[in-house]
Amino acid sequence: MSWKCNLLGDELVSKSGNIKSDDLNLNGEDVLGLYFSAHWCPPCKQFTPKLAQFYNKVNARGGKKFEVIFVSLDRDEKTFKGYYNDMPWHAIPFSSDLRNELAGKYGVKGIPSLLLFDSEGNQIKTKSGARQMVLTDPDGEGFPWKV
Repeated sequence: MSWKCNLLGDELVSKSGNIKSDDLNLNGEDVLGLYFSAHWCPPCKQFTPKLAQFYNKVNARGGKKFEVIFVSLDRDEKTFKGYYNDMPWHAIPFSSDLRNELAGKYGVKGIPSLLLFDSEGNQIKTKSGARQMVLTDPDGEGFPWKV
């Protein structure tokens, strides 16, 4: 089993239908982000559009790819779907226990939290550090940031 399946489960929610985690194509300096967030959280609702702008800018440039996976901490599936509808990336299925398992595994106690991993599945940024980098480097000039 690949590190992507171990980390993300077998399948991810996508706007165009579910995809296999192994279909995420990450190489070299590409970065995977796990974004822990919820609709009921005011700081999340402020940060999500900034992260989406950052994501779109980095990926529009070509070269280094930034893939984000939404890990919802919403309380019900209807809220999850409404919030996720405004995001340009994939998500862990709401029905998956993996959402809470990941939050526990990585010590996510406050949201929004963003964890970054390299193209081989190694964590490269803490939840507070990655979020701060998006806010201080909104154009991604230094992306991918070095630890």
